[in-house]
Amino acid sequence: MKSKSEKNRHFVYTVSLGCPKNFVDTEVIAGSMVVAGFGLTSDLDEADLYLLNTCAFLPSARAEAEEYLADASAWKAKAPKHRKIVVSGCLNQWDTDRIYPARYPQVDLWAGINDVAKLGERLAVLFQTPATPGLVEIPDYLYDETTPRLQLTPSHYAYIKISEGCDNRCSYCSIPKIRGRLRSRGCDSVVKEAENLLAGGVKELIVIGQDITAFGHDRGHAELSALLRRLDALPGDFRLRLLYTHPAHFTPELVDVFASGKHLLPYLDMPLQHIADRILKVMGRKVGRPEIEKLLRELRAKIPGLGLRTTFITGFPGETNAEFQELYDFVQAQRFERMGVFTYCPEPETAAARMADQVPQELAASRRDRLMELQAKLSLKFNQAQIGKVWQVMIDAPADSEGYLGRTYLDTPEIDNCVMVRTRSKLEPGAVIPVTITAADEYDLTGKPATTA
Repeated sequence: MKSKSEKNRHFVYTVSLGCPKNFVDTEVIAGSMVVAGFGLTSDLDEADLYLLNTCAFLPSARAEAEEYLADASAWKAKAPKHRKIVVSGCLNQWDTDRIYPARYPQVDLWAGINDVAKLGERLAVLFQTPATPGLVEIPDYLYDETTPRLQLTPSHYAYIKISEGCDNRCSYCSIPKIRGRLRSRGCDSVVKEAENLLAGGVKELIVIGQDITAFGHDRGHAELSALLRRLDALPGDFRLRLLYTHPAHFTPELVDVFASGKHLLPYLDMPLQHIADRILKVMGRKVGRPEIEKLLRELRAKIPGLGLRTTFITGFPGETNAEFQELYDFVQAQRFERMGVFTYCPEPETAAARMADQVPQELAASRRDRLMELQAKLSLKFNQAQIGKVWQVMIDAPADSEGYLGRTYLDTPEIDNCVMVRTRSKLEPGAVIPVTITAADEYDLTGKPATTA
Protein backbone atom coordinates (compact mmCIF):
# COMPACT_ATOMS: atom_id res chain seq x y z
CA MET A 1 0.00 0.00 0.00
CA LYS A 2 1.11 3.55 -0.69
CA SER A 3 1.94 5.71 2.32
CA LYS A 4 0.26 9.10 2.77
CA SER A 5 3.35 10.84 1.42
CA GLU A 6 3.20 8.69 -1.70
CA LYS A 7 -0.46 9.20 -2.62
CA ASN A 8 0.31 12.07 -4.96
CA ARG A 9 3.22 10.22 -6.54
CA HIS A 10 2.78 8.18 -9.70
CA PHE A 11 3.98 4.58 -9.66
CA VAL A 12 5.16 2.58 -12.67
CA TYR A 13 4.90 -1.14 -13.32
CA THR A 14 7.64 -2.11 -15.78
CA VAL A 15 7.94 -5.11 -18.11
CA SER A 16 11.16 -5.67 -20.05
CA LEU A 17 11.10 -8.06 -23.02
CA GLY A 18 13.89 -9.39 -25.20
CA CYS A 19 17.65 -9.62 -24.77
CA PRO A 20 20.06 -8.20 -22.17
CA LYS A 21 20.80 -5.27 -24.49
CA ASN A 22 17.14 -4.25 -24.25
CA PHE A 23 17.24 -4.84 -20.49
CA VAL A 24 19.96 -2.19 -20.17
CA ASP A 25 17.59 0.24 -21.90
CA THR A 26 14.95 -0.69 -19.32
CA GLU A 27 17.43 0.14 -16.54
CA VAL A 28 18.13 3.52 -18.14
CA ILE A 29 14.38 4.15 -18.49
CA ALA A 30 13.91 3.24 -14.83
CA GLY A 31 16.68 5.65 -13.85
CA SER A 32 15.05 8.46 -15.83
CA MET A 33 11.70 7.76 -14.18
CA VAL A 34 13.18 7.86 -10.66
CA VAL A 35 14.93 11.17 -11.46
CA ALA A 36 11.58 12.52 -12.72
CA GLY A 37 9.92 11.64 -9.41
CA PHE A 38 8.16 8.39 -10.30
CA GLY A 39 8.08 5.40 -8.03
CA LEU A 40 8.53 1.82 -9.19
CA THR A 41 6.25 -0.99 -8.12
CA SER A 42 5.91 -4.71 -8.75
CA ASP A 43 2.22 -4.57 -7.80
CA LEU A 44 -0.09 -3.75 -10.72
CA ASP A 45 -2.85 -2.67 -8.36
CA GLU A 46 -0.61 0.11 -7.02
CA ALA A 47 0.54 1.26 -10.46
CA ASP A 48 -0.72 4.29 -12.34
CA LEU A 49 1.32 3.49 -15.42
CA TYR A 50 2.16 0.26 -17.24
CA LEU A 51 5.45 0.59 -19.14
CA LEU A 52 6.26 -2.14 -21.66
CA ASN A 53 9.77 -2.12 -23.16
CA THR A 54 9.50 -4.32 -26.24
CA CYS A 55 11.55 -6.53 -28.52
CA ALA A 56 10.63 -6.88 -32.19
CA PHE A 57 13.50 -8.95 -33.58
CA LEU A 58 11.34 -11.93 -34.63
CA PRO A 59 7.62 -12.61 -35.11
CA SER A 60 7.66 -14.55 -31.83
CA ALA A 61 8.97 -11.44 -30.04
CA ARG A 62 6.24 -9.28 -31.55
CA ALA A 63 3.64 -11.88 -30.57
CA GLU A 64 4.93 -11.79 -26.99
CA ALA A 65 4.64 -7.99 -26.98
CA GLU A 66 1.04 -8.29 -28.16
CA GLU A 67 0.25 -10.64 -25.29
CA TYR A 68 1.51 -8.07 -22.81
CA LEU A 69 -0.33 -5.30 -24.63
CA ALA A 70 -3.55 -7.27 -24.15
CA ASP A 71 -2.79 -7.62 -20.43
CA ALA A 72 -2.02 -3.91 -20.15
CA SER A 73 -5.23 -3.00 -21.97
CA ALA A 74 -7.28 -5.14 -19.59
CA TRP A 75 -5.52 -3.51 -16.63
CA LYS A 76 -6.26 -0.02 -17.93
CA ALA A 77 -9.92 -0.85 -18.63
CA LYS A 78 -10.51 -1.21 -14.87
CA ALA A 79 -9.68 2.48 -14.30
CA PRO A 80 -9.38 4.18 -17.70
CA LYS A 81 -9.32 7.73 -16.34
CA HIS A 82 -6.40 7.14 -13.97
CA ARG A 83 -4.22 4.54 -15.67
CA LYS A 84 -1.90 4.96 -18.62
CA ILE A 85 0.09 2.66 -20.90
CA VAL A 86 3.45 3.46 -22.46
CA VAL A 87 5.15 1.22 -25.01
CA SER A 88 8.85 1.75 -25.65
CA GLY A 89 11.68 0.04 -27.47
CA CYS A 90 12.13 -1.95 -30.63
CA LEU A 91 8.48 -2.49 -31.56
CA ASN A 92 7.98 1.20 -32.27
CA GLN A 93 11.15 1.33 -34.41
CA TRP A 94 10.11 -1.76 -36.36
CA ASP A 95 6.56 -0.50 -36.92
CA THR A 96 7.29 2.15 -39.54
CA ASP A 97 3.81 1.66 -41.02
CA ARG A 98 2.25 2.58 -37.65
CA ILE A 99 0.21 -0.59 -37.42
CA TYR A 100 0.24 -0.88 -33.66
CA PRO A 101 -1.06 2.58 -32.63
CA ALA A 102 -4.18 1.88 -34.69
CA ARG A 103 -4.50 -1.63 -33.27
CA TYR A 104 -4.03 -0.54 -29.65
CA PRO A 105 -5.64 2.88 -29.13
CA GLN A 106 -5.50 2.24 -25.36
CA VAL A 107 -1.77 3.03 -25.43
CA ASP A 108 -1.11 6.61 -24.33
CA LEU A 109 2.46 6.94 -25.60
CA TRP A 110 4.64 5.09 -28.11
CA ALA A 111 8.32 5.80 -27.48
CA GLY A 112 11.34 4.86 -29.60
CA ILE A 113 15.02 4.17 -29.02
CA ASN A 114 15.94 7.86 -28.89
CA ASP A 115 13.49 8.37 -26.00
CA VAL A 116 15.25 5.96 -23.62
CA ALA A 117 17.04 8.49 -21.39
CA LYS A 118 14.33 11.18 -21.49
CA LEU A 119 11.31 8.96 -20.98
CA GLY A 120 10.90 10.06 -17.36
CA GLU A 121 10.40 13.65 -18.52
CA ARG A 122 7.92 12.57 -21.20
CA LEU A 123 5.91 10.55 -18.69
CA ALA A 124 5.71 13.47 -16.28
CA VAL A 125 4.18 15.58 -19.04
CA LEU A 126 1.92 12.70 -20.02
CA PHE A 127 0.03 12.97 -16.74
CA GLN A 128 -0.61 16.65 -17.43
CA THR A 129 -1.50 16.77 -21.14
CA PRO A 130 -2.50 14.12 -23.69
CA ALA A 131 0.33 12.71 -25.78
CA THR A 132 0.46 13.03 -29.53
CA PRO A 133 1.95 10.22 -31.63
CA GLY A 134 5.48 11.17 -32.71
CA LEU A 135 7.42 10.29 -35.82
CA VAL A 136 9.76 7.32 -35.68
CA GLU A 137 13.23 8.87 -35.60
CA ILE A 138 16.38 7.26 -36.95
CA PRO A 139 18.05 5.86 -33.82
CA ASP A 140 21.15 7.75 -32.73
CA TYR A 141 20.86 7.45 -28.95
CA LEU A 142 23.79 6.07 -26.93
CA TYR A 143 23.95 6.15 -23.15
CA ASP A 144 27.14 6.85 -21.19
CA GLU A 145 28.44 6.67 -17.63
CA THR A 146 26.65 9.91 -16.68
CA THR A 147 23.21 8.64 -17.72
CA PRO A 148 20.94 7.84 -14.74
CA ARG A 149 20.49 4.08 -14.68
CA LEU A 150 18.78 1.92 -12.06
CA GLN A 151 20.38 -1.53 -11.81
CA LEU A 152 17.54 -4.07 -11.97
CA THR A 153 19.65 -7.21 -12.04
CA PRO A 154 20.66 -8.88 -8.76
CA SER A 155 23.32 -6.73 -7.13
CA HIS A 156 26.22 -9.11 -7.90
CA TYR A 157 26.09 -8.96 -11.69
CA ALA A 158 25.40 -6.21 -14.22
CA TYR A 159 25.47 -5.55 -17.95
CA ILE A 160 27.58 -2.91 -19.69
CA LYS A 161 26.41 -2.07 -23.18
CA ILE A 162 29.46 -0.78 -25.05
CA SER A 163 27.80 -0.05 -28.36
CA GLU A 164 24.43 0.33 -30.05
CA GLY A 165 23.23 -0.56 -33.54
CA CYS A 166 24.97 -2.69 -36.15
CA ASP A 167 26.65 -2.28 -39.54
CA ASN A 168 26.99 -5.96 -40.45
CA ARG A 169 23.84 -5.96 -42.60
CA CYS A 170 23.24 -9.72 -42.52
CA SER A 171 20.61 -10.44 -45.14
CA TYR A 172 18.08 -11.90 -42.67
CA CYS A 173 18.41 -9.32 -39.89
CA SER A 174 16.24 -6.29 -39.09
CA ILE A 175 18.50 -4.93 -36.31
CA PRO A 176 19.97 -2.09 -38.44
CA LYS A 177 16.42 -0.96 -39.22
CA ILE A 178 15.37 -1.16 -35.57
CA ARG A 179 18.53 -0.04 -33.78
CA GLY A 180 20.33 1.97 -36.45
CA ARG A 181 23.99 2.18 -37.46
CA LEU A 182 26.83 1.08 -35.19
CA ARG A 183 27.58 3.61 -32.46
CA SER A 184 30.44 2.81 -30.08
CA ARG A 185 30.87 4.41 -26.68
CA GLY A 186 34.22 5.91 -25.72
CA CYS A 187 36.59 3.63 -23.84
CA ASP A 188 36.84 6.10 -20.94
CA SER A 189 33.06 6.07 -20.56
CA VAL A 190 32.89 2.27 -20.43
CA VAL A 191 35.75 1.99 -17.95
CA LYS A 192 34.21 4.63 -15.67
CA GLU A 193 30.88 2.81 -15.66
CA ALA A 194 32.67 -0.44 -14.86
CA GLU A 195 34.44 1.24 -11.95
CA ASN A 196 31.12 2.55 -10.63
CA LEU A 197 29.49 -0.87 -10.84
CA LEU A 198 32.41 -2.63 -9.14
CA ALA A 199 32.39 -0.01 -6.38
CA GLY A 200 28.70 -0.84 -5.89
CA GLY A 201 29.45 -4.50 -5.23
CA VAL A 202 29.10 -6.08 -8.68
CA LYS A 203 31.09 -9.32 -9.02
CA GLU A 204 30.41 -10.13 -12.68
CA LEU A 205 30.44 -7.56 -15.48
CA ILE A 206 28.76 -8.74 -18.68
CA VAL A 207 29.96 -6.78 -21.72
CA ILE A 208 27.30 -6.65 -24.44
CA GLY A 209 26.43 -5.09 -27.78
CA GLN A 210 24.91 -6.24 -31.06
CA ASP A 211 28.47 -7.17 -32.10
CA ILE A 212 31.07 -6.24 -29.50
CA THR A 213 33.91 -7.33 -31.79
CA ALA A 214 32.97 -4.38 -34.04
CA PHE A 215 33.55 -1.95 -31.16
CA GLY A 216 35.27 1.15 -32.55
CA HIS A 217 34.77 0.26 -36.21
CA ASP A 218 32.55 3.33 -36.58
CA ARG A 219 35.61 5.37 -35.60
CA GLY A 220 37.79 3.50 -38.08
CA HIS A 221 39.60 1.27 -35.58
CA ALA A 222 39.16 -2.11 -33.88
CA GLU A 223 39.16 -1.05 -30.22
CA LEU A 224 37.80 -4.03 -28.27
CA SER A 225 41.27 -5.37 -27.42
CA ALA A 226 42.32 -2.05 -25.90
CA LEU A 227 39.07 -1.76 -23.96
CA LEU A 228 39.35 -5.30 -22.57
CA ARG A 229 42.92 -4.65 -21.44
CA ARG A 230 41.74 -1.63 -19.47
CA LEU A 231 38.77 -3.45 -17.96
CA ASP A 232 40.93 -6.45 -17.07
CA ALA A 233 43.42 -4.16 -15.31
CA LEU A 234 40.81 -2.81 -12.89
CA PRO A 235 41.45 -3.84 -9.28
CA GLY A 236 39.22 -6.20 -7.35
CA ASP A 237 37.81 -9.71 -7.34
CA PHE A 238 35.40 -9.82 -10.26
CA ARG A 239 34.68 -11.61 -13.54
CA LEU A 240 34.31 -10.31 -17.09
CA ARG A 241 31.96 -12.07 -19.48
CA LEU A 242 31.57 -11.25 -23.20
CA LEU A 243 28.34 -11.62 -25.18
CA TYR A 244 27.64 -11.43 -28.92
CA THR A 245 30.88 -11.65 -30.89
CA HIS A 246 31.19 -12.10 -34.65
CA PRO A 247 33.61 -14.62 -36.19
CA ALA A 248 34.60 -12.18 -38.96
CA HIS A 249 35.92 -9.58 -36.53
CA PHE A 250 38.33 -11.55 -34.35
CA THR A 251 41.93 -10.33 -34.59
CA PRO A 252 45.06 -12.15 -33.34
CA GLU A 253 45.45 -9.41 -30.73
CA LEU A 254 41.91 -10.01 -29.46
CA VAL A 255 42.50 -13.73 -29.13
CA ASP A 256 45.71 -13.05 -27.19
CA VAL A 257 44.01 -10.57 -24.87
CA PHE A 258 41.26 -13.07 -24.23
CA ALA A 259 43.73 -15.85 -23.51
CA SER A 260 45.85 -13.80 -21.10
CA GLY A 261 43.18 -11.89 -19.16
CA LYS A 262 43.01 -12.49 -15.41
CA HIS A 263 39.36 -11.43 -15.08
CA LEU A 264 38.07 -12.57 -18.48
CA LEU A 265 36.08 -15.78 -18.21
CA PRO A 266 36.92 -18.52 -20.74
CA TYR A 267 33.45 -18.16 -22.26
CA LEU A 268 32.48 -16.79 -25.64
CA ASP A 269 29.10 -16.19 -27.22
CA MET A 270 29.69 -16.38 -30.97
CA PRO A 271 26.59 -16.78 -33.18
CA LEU A 272 27.73 -18.70 -36.28
CA GLN A 273 24.25 -19.05 -37.89
CA HIS A 274 25.34 -21.76 -40.37
CA ILE A 275 28.40 -23.56 -41.68
CA ALA A 276 27.66 -24.29 -45.36
CA ASP A 277 29.71 -21.86 -47.44
CA ARG A 278 26.92 -20.98 -49.87
CA ILE A 279 24.47 -20.23 -47.06
CA LEU A 280 27.03 -18.14 -45.18
CA LYS A 281 27.72 -16.10 -48.32
CA VAL A 282 24.05 -15.43 -49.02
CA MET A 283 23.53 -14.56 -45.36
CA GLY A 284 26.26 -11.93 -45.70
CA ARG A 285 28.31 -13.37 -42.84
CA LYS A 286 31.70 -12.29 -44.28
CA VAL A 287 33.40 -15.59 -43.38
CA GLY A 288 33.22 -19.12 -44.75
CA ARG A 289 33.64 -22.52 -43.19
CA PRO A 290 37.47 -22.61 -43.45
CA GLU A 291 37.83 -19.30 -41.58
CA ILE A 292 35.35 -20.37 -38.90
CA GLU A 293 37.04 -23.71 -38.28
CA LYS A 294 40.47 -22.07 -38.14
CA LEU A 295 39.22 -19.54 -35.56
CA LEU A 296 37.60 -22.24 -33.43
CA ARG A 297 40.81 -24.30 -33.45
CA GLU A 298 42.87 -21.28 -32.44
CA LEU A 299 40.49 -20.31 -29.63
CA ARG A 300 40.36 -23.84 -28.26
CA ALA A 301 44.16 -24.18 -28.42
CA LYS A 302 44.95 -20.85 -26.73
CA ILE A 303 42.17 -20.78 -24.12
CA PRO A 304 42.06 -23.95 -21.99
CA GLY A 305 38.58 -24.92 -20.85
CA LEU A 306 36.92 -22.50 -23.26
CA GLY A 307 33.14 -22.64 -23.25
CA LEU A 308 31.64 -21.72 -26.62
CA ARG A 309 28.05 -20.67 -26.99
CA THR A 310 26.59 -20.33 -30.48
CA THR A 311 23.32 -20.14 -32.38
CA PHE A 312 22.24 -21.46 -35.76
CA ILE A 313 19.39 -20.76 -38.18
CA THR A 314 17.58 -23.57 -39.96
CA GLY A 315 15.42 -23.15 -43.05
CA PHE A 316 17.25 -20.16 -44.53
CA PRO A 317 16.00 -19.59 -48.12
CA GLY A 318 17.37 -22.26 -50.41
CA GLU A 319 18.82 -24.45 -47.63
CA THR A 320 19.10 -27.93 -49.12
CA ASN A 321 19.03 -31.27 -47.33
CA ALA A 322 22.76 -31.60 -48.00
CA GLU A 323 23.50 -28.17 -46.50
CA PHE A 324 21.46 -28.97 -43.42
CA GLN A 325 23.27 -32.30 -43.07
CA GLU A 326 26.57 -30.42 -43.29
CA LEU A 327 25.42 -28.22 -40.41
CA TYR A 328 24.25 -31.25 -38.42
CA ASP A 329 27.59 -33.04 -38.87
CA PHE A 330 29.47 -29.86 -37.92
CA VAL A 331 27.53 -29.53 -34.64
CA GLN A 332 28.15 -33.19 -33.88
CA ALA A 333 31.88 -32.77 -34.46
CA GLN A 334 32.32 -29.46 -32.61
CA ARG A 335 30.36 -30.37 -29.45
CA PHE A 336 29.57 -26.79 -28.44
CA GLU A 337 29.20 -26.34 -24.71
CA ARG A 338 26.07 -24.22 -25.21
CA MET A 339 23.89 -23.86 -28.32
CA GLY A 340 20.54 -22.52 -29.49
CA VAL A 341 18.72 -22.94 -32.79
CA PHE A 342 16.16 -20.67 -34.46
CA THR A 343 14.01 -21.26 -37.51
CA TYR A 344 14.39 -18.66 -40.23
CA CYS A 345 11.61 -16.06 -40.34
CA PRO A 346 11.33 -13.59 -43.25
CA GLU A 347 11.62 -10.10 -41.78
CA PRO A 348 10.04 -7.29 -43.83
CA GLU A 349 12.48 -5.11 -45.80
CA THR A 350 15.37 -7.59 -45.44
CA ALA A 351 17.13 -9.03 -48.48
CA ALA A 352 16.45 -12.61 -47.41
CA ALA A 353 12.70 -12.01 -47.31
CA ARG A 354 12.81 -11.29 -51.04
CA MET A 355 14.78 -14.40 -51.92
CA ALA A 356 13.32 -17.28 -53.89
CA ASP A 357 13.15 -20.84 -52.55
CA GLN A 358 11.70 -19.96 -49.17
CA VAL A 359 11.84 -23.12 -47.05
CA PRO A 360 8.48 -24.27 -45.59
CA GLN A 361 8.23 -23.48 -41.88
CA GLU A 362 7.41 -27.11 -41.09
CA LEU A 363 10.67 -28.25 -42.63
CA ALA A 364 12.66 -25.49 -40.94
CA ALA A 365 11.12 -26.47 -37.60
CA SER A 366 11.86 -30.17 -38.06
CA ARG A 367 15.50 -29.32 -38.84
CA ARG A 368 15.68 -27.13 -35.74
CA ASP A 369 14.25 -29.95 -33.64
CA ARG A 370 16.80 -32.42 -35.01
CA LEU A 371 19.66 -30.09 -34.10
CA MET A 372 18.30 -29.47 -30.62
CA GLU A 373 17.80 -33.20 -30.04
CA LEU A 374 21.45 -33.72 -31.00
CA GLN A 375 22.56 -30.90 -28.71
CA ALA A 376 20.54 -32.36 -25.83
CA LYS A 377 22.38 -35.67 -26.20
CA LEU A 378 25.78 -33.96 -26.40
CA SER A 379 24.96 -31.76 -23.42
CA LEU A 380 23.79 -34.71 -21.34
CA LYS A 381 26.99 -36.62 -22.08
CA PHE A 382 29.09 -33.57 -21.12
CA ASN A 383 27.13 -32.99 -17.92
CA GLN A 384 27.26 -36.62 -16.82
CA ALA A 385 31.04 -36.51 -17.21
CA GLN A 386 31.10 -33.74 -14.56
CA ILE A 387 29.67 -35.96 -11.80
CA GLY A 388 32.27 -36.24 -9.06
CA LYS A 389 34.20 -33.20 -10.28
CA VAL A 390 34.49 -29.88 -8.43
CA TRP A 391 33.37 -26.68 -10.17
CA GLN A 392 33.61 -23.10 -9.00
CA VAL A 393 29.99 -21.90 -8.85
CA MET A 394 28.70 -18.34 -8.48
CA ILE A 395 25.63 -18.28 -6.25
CA ASP A 396 22.74 -16.33 -7.76
CA ALA A 397 19.72 -16.78 -5.48
CA PRO A 398 18.03 -19.09 -2.96
CA ALA A 399 16.04 -21.85 -4.67
CA ASP A 400 14.27 -23.33 -1.66
CA SER A 401 14.92 -24.07 2.01
CA GLU A 402 17.64 -26.57 1.13
CA GLY A 403 19.38 -25.10 -1.84
CA TYR A 404 20.58 -22.27 -4.06
CA LEU A 405 20.72 -21.63 -7.77
CA GLY A 406 24.15 -20.92 -9.15
CA ARG A 407 26.22 -20.90 -12.35
CA THR A 408 29.56 -22.15 -13.60
CA TYR A 409 31.67 -19.89 -15.81
CA LEU A 410 30.03 -21.64 -18.76
CA ASP A 411 26.69 -20.01 -17.99
CA THR A 412 25.29 -16.54 -18.58
CA PRO A 413 22.37 -15.49 -16.31
CA GLU A 414 18.90 -16.14 -17.71
CA ILE A 415 20.36 -17.69 -20.88
CA ASP A 416 22.39 -20.79 -20.09
CA ASN A 417 22.34 -23.63 -17.58
CA CYS A 418 22.10 -23.67 -13.78
CA VAL A 419 23.64 -25.55 -10.88
CA MET A 420 21.37 -26.51 -8.00
CA VAL A 421 23.56 -26.33 -4.89
CA ARG A 422 22.09 -28.47 -2.12
CA THR A 423 22.94 -27.12 1.32
CA ARG A 424 21.29 -25.80 4.48
CA SER A 425 24.16 -23.42 5.11
CA LYS A 426 23.63 -19.76 4.34
CA LEU A 427 25.22 -18.66 1.07
CA GLU A 428 25.45 -15.09 -0.18
CA PRO A 429 24.50 -14.18 -3.76
CA GLY A 430 27.68 -13.33 -5.64
CA ALA A 431 29.84 -15.72 -3.65
CA VAL A 432 31.91 -18.16 -5.71
CA ILE A 433 32.29 -21.52 -3.96
CA PRO A 434 33.64 -24.98 -4.89
CA VAL A 435 30.81 -27.41 -5.59
CA THR A 436 31.05 -31.17 -6.06
CA ILE A 437 28.68 -32.28 -8.82
CA THR A 438 26.43 -35.13 -7.70
CA ALA A 439 23.83 -35.39 -10.48
CA ALA A 440 23.20 -34.15 -14.01
CA ASP A 441 20.45 -33.90 -16.60
CA GLU A 442 20.49 -32.57 -20.16
CA TYR A 443 21.05 -28.96 -19.25
CA ASP A 444 21.48 -28.53 -15.49
CA LEU A 445 23.69 -29.85 -12.71
CA THR A 446 23.13 -30.63 -9.03
CA GLY A 447 25.86 -30.52 -6.42
CA LYS A 448 26.88 -29.81 -2.85
CA PRO A 449 29.55 -27.56 -1.37
CA ALA A 450 32.90 -29.32 -1.62
CA THR A 451 34.52 -30.25 1.65
CA THR A 452 37.99 -28.87 2.27
CA ALA A 453 40.85 -30.97 3.57
